[in-house]
Amino acid sequence: MNRRIFLRNGSLAGLALSTLSLSACGSGAPEQKDAAAADTPSGKPEKFELDELTINELQDKMRSGAHSAHSLTEHYLKRIEAIDKGGPQLHSVIELNPDALTIADSLDQERKNGKVRGPLHGIPVLIKDNIDSGDKMMTTAGALALVGHKATKDAFIVKKLRDAGAVLLGKTNLSEWANFRSTHSTSGWSGRGGQTKNAYVLDRTPSGSSAGSGVAVSANLCAVAIGTETDGSVVSPSSSSGIVGLKPTVGLLSRSGIIPISATQDTAGPMTRTVRDAAILLGALTGVDPEDAITKESTGKAQTDYTKLLTNNALQGKRIGVEKSHVQGNHQAIPVFKKALELLKSQGATVVEVDIVKPISAIGEAEFTVLLYEFKDGVNKYLATANAPVKTLADVIAFNQKNEPKAMPYFKQEILEMAQKKGDLKSKEYQQALQKEVSTARHVLDNALKYNKLDAIIGITSGPAACIDLINGDYSTGLDFSTPAAIAGYPHLTVPMGQVYGLPVGISFVGRAYQEAEILALGYAYEQASKHRTAPTFRATFI
Repeated sequence: MNRRIFLRNGSLAGLALSTLSLSACGSGAPEQKDAAAADTPSGKPEKFELDELTINELQDKMRSGAHSAHSLTEHYLKRIEAIDKGGPQLHSVIELNPDALTIADSLDQERKNGKVRGPLHGIPVLIKDNIDSGDKMMTTAGALALVGHKATKDAFIVKKLRDAGAVLLGKTNLSEWANFRSTHSTSGWSGRGGQTKNAYVLDRTPSGSSAGSGVAVSANLCAVAIGTETDGSVVSPSSSSGIVGLKPTVGLLSRSGIIPISATQDTAGPMTRTVRDAAILLGALTGVDPEDAITKESTGKAQTDYTKLLTNNALQGKRIGVEKSHVQGNHQAIPVFKKALELLKSQGATVVEVDIVKPISAIGEAEFTVLLYEFKDGVNKYLATANAPVKTLADVIAFNQKNEPKAMPYFKQEILEMAQKKGDLKSKEYQQALQKEVSTARHVLDNALKYNKLDAIIGITSGPAACIDLINGDYSTGLDFSTPAAIAGYPHLTVPMGQVYGLPVGISFVGRAYQEAEILALGYAYEQASKHRTAPTFRATFI
């Protein structure tokens, strides 16, 4: 969950900023004083052998014998120790898999025996700590109340990863409870994992809730990672970390074995450094899961290879809708976006202004109501069968109250308490809110796409990263494009678009349900023409 929806629709809206503050952030993140240790005397981070390597490049190294799954895994583990635990102390990885090297060894043996499962064979992957893994690692959503919880089996998508030959390297930190705990929360902070830092400027937010996945990919702590999104939690941290993030159509990927917020909006999604890697990872994760009924809708629509349409000329002849509020005003990201529009035109695309953010922003209250009901229902169902020390949402709230100094040192649990007060999913309030939000979002998007004959709609994914503020919580630097696709359940891809004062911003591509292949193709063509992905340099602050 991206807490911008609370800033946009709630009483905190007055705190939102339309311009980026360049002042020092202050004491925001713990241990910030050690951040400068990341820099060498030349001001640049130390060279890492696997920096920016793609899945295909890593496969080439394993085929040639220059590397093995074991050596790749070992390199990333050392990188995590040096950069995440030491150096700038990014706090993006919450737990390492003690069996990672053993898994890598078994995959190396398969390769020696002539068996290669596919493009992910031997590739180290990190997953978010709200995704079950039936191994020695915990699944906690970053919450102290769930410490000790080890799932009895893999989430469906984790099993798909293992079947594809990926090495499960560990789990990433996140905004606790996927940023659905407090109206004053700080993105990237959890009771279990502490504060994840933005790898570009360490006292800036990594955004949430898939903060750890975004930072880990950007800082080259893994080849690729998986995040989850309800509204903005894949695309916003991807934008802030200068990487590619894809929120698929709701129903394309199974949610079973993932700690939920919303049955109607939740989905996992790839977080990678390139569009091709996102396409490769997505293809490995699809499949109909009997434990998640909505995946039946993907029958005949899901693909196992989303790379087929990735060509440099994919923008030629395409009609692209441009969110008009993102080309107006004086926000610092707008000139970057306008340059992106000129590039799209130079690649043969036609751009047409559309207005989708304003009409959909009017249903923010209905969205929040739906999420409160679905969170209570979903979490109670998940905990009822989990090996967790708490069995209900009420238990979680009571645990936090009893352990307040450790569990709630900076912000409280207003959202958990609001959800607990809601009834069941038969409630008239819930049914009306659900009908209002979904029908409105889909109507607005479908009309814009249909009547303008569009192949996609684009906008600025989110503004540049704000300061980390554990005392007052998140604030907005303006702009947000996650909600339309989130409520409608449609695919949303973000690709690096450039930087504002050294902070990355992304460009979003939104399309119709199950049009991931087409959206990835557009993003790929833009990526190849722009080449805006830039590795982070771990600056301590602006000053």
